[in-house]
Amino acid sequence: MKPEQLCDKTVEELDAAVAELNQELFNLKFQLHTGHLENTSRIPQVRKEIARVKTALQTKHS
Repeated sequence: MKPEQLCDKTVEELDAAVAELNQELFNLKFQLHTGHLENTSRIPQVRKEIARVKTALQTKHS
């Protein structure tokens, strides 16, 4: 998601996005440890997306 898209979302939508991204990260790590992950570069991408959404949440709360 781009930062412009994050600014247009509500706090509830951002919370849902964080939960969804955390679930995806969990699944990716699980696949990595079981040896079924093909695209290992997706893990850092998801972590950065989580950070972006959390940053947007911080700006909404303040």
